[in-house]
Amino acid sequence: MLKRKKENLVAEKETEGNIAVGLDIGTTKVVAFVGQRNEKTGKVEILGQGETISVGVQRGQVINITKTVTAITHAIKHACATSHVAIDTVVAGIAGQHIHSFHSKEEIKRKNPDAVVSAEDVKQLIDEVFLVNVRPGTRIIDAIPQEFFVDNYQGLTDPIGVTGTQLGSEFNVITGSEQHIRNVVRCVQQCDLKMDGLVLEPLASAAVVLDEREKETGVVLVDIGGGTTDIAVFYNGILRHTAVIPIGGDVITDDIKNVFKGIVKEDAERTKKEYGTCVPDTSKDVVLAIQGIKGRPAVEIRQSQLAEVIAARLDEILHRVMAEIEASGYAEHLGCGMVLTGGGSLLRDIQPHTEFVTGMSVRVGKPEEGIQFNEDTKEKYNSPIYSTALGLMLMGVERGESSLNAGTEVQNEPVREERPKKNREAESDTDRKNYVWTKAKHFMESILLPDNGQDEEYDDNEEDYR
Repeated sequence: MLKRKKENLVAEKETEGNIAVGLDIGTTKVVAFVGQRNEKTGKVEILGQGETISVGVQRGQVINITKTVTAITHAIKHACATSHVAIDTVVAGIAGQHIHSFHSKEEIKRKNPDAVVSAEDVKQLIDEVFLVNVRPGTRIIDAIPQEFFVDNYQGLTDPIGVTGTQLGSEFNVITGSEQHIRNVVRCVQQCDLKMDGLVLEPLASAAVVLDEREKETGVVLVDIGGGTTDIAVFYNGILRHTAVIPIGGDVITDDIKNVFKGIVKEDAERTKKEYGTCVPDTSKDVVLAIQGIKGRPAVEIRQSQLAEVIAARLDEILHRVMAEIEASGYAEHLGCGMVLTGGGSLLRDIQPHTEFVTGMSVRVGKPEEGIQFNEDTKEKYNSPIYSTALGLMLMGVERGESSLNAGTEVQNEPVREERPKKNREAESDTDRKNYVWTKAKHFMESILLPDNGQDEEYDDNEEDYR
């Protein structure tokens, strides 16, 4: 658990809950949020934040270890200063086009079919999933059960308490490149930080952007970041499909720079944010004058032409998103349509344009679920650009709380069957998530160890990491 610095101790220590740090290592920025549960509201409040420009990441993947370590160090240092918390542990996000998901049906034969299914049976089933053969060079990051079955009983959300011989489930198995995972872990470790979890970024964004009713009814989250667009499809409260498209807001900026010759990327990004729109309007056409490079004449851009460039690339992203939705098999089950988040969702007129292209209902989602804002933090951080980082922070707090409570709850735990069904299912789901989290953490702890079991030495030569 993270601790507040001694000179800033809270008077009532007994009310101080678990503190966690979410670290978003993005293509355009590295962000760290420090959070803690607010006992009065039950939500996670922001204690501090650090942010810096990211220069070592491309398309969501760490390319330059040295530059990424420097960026993380700056972000963490500022987060420490603003939160008055000594940070030594983080929950990091992972994305990139190396992320893939597939469905795998797994089952086990129970030794005593007359005994009810227990949590240990479910853990044994999860162990089987992590033994599934995956492509060389990839590792399983997460395994999310869809519905369970026990013998002929199908569609069970919670199998614990059911009797039968065969226990099984179809899992949504998420994998990533071992090399890219290793790069993230190395960066964190070289900043003298411990990794308490590695979370798929669209899952983190969904945790703070999507309402539980949306997940139940059916919804697709589309997180348009700087280097990638992350997709997560939910139905009946379960993650059904994930995908990462290697195109984001940076590509739109590059298009503007390449189409309108004579401007630098910085000016292209500023023009996109200030004047860009997804809907060309020739009736109110405005000519924009962008300062030329080193004494050259200003570059003139019609706002309608700028909109055409933006819309063309956005349409490509949306068409690829729709292809992933079709591939998921849940295109007809998304009653709540699409939720856009991430920095790319701030493009002017993106909501009506996306509705026109996709034929779905669309809203732009801010990170409001489970987050406690005050007047200052709401103005600064209640924005789609911070959805992933705040989601990582929230998940870190929840994970820490469940770990702290795990030991004490076992001793005084009432008989499971006496609890309300909804509470039992929620506890079982938390237990499963914690077990998967722990298995993934063990993988991260061992990923940098060579075959001889000794810690491997790394120097600062970037070539050693490739």
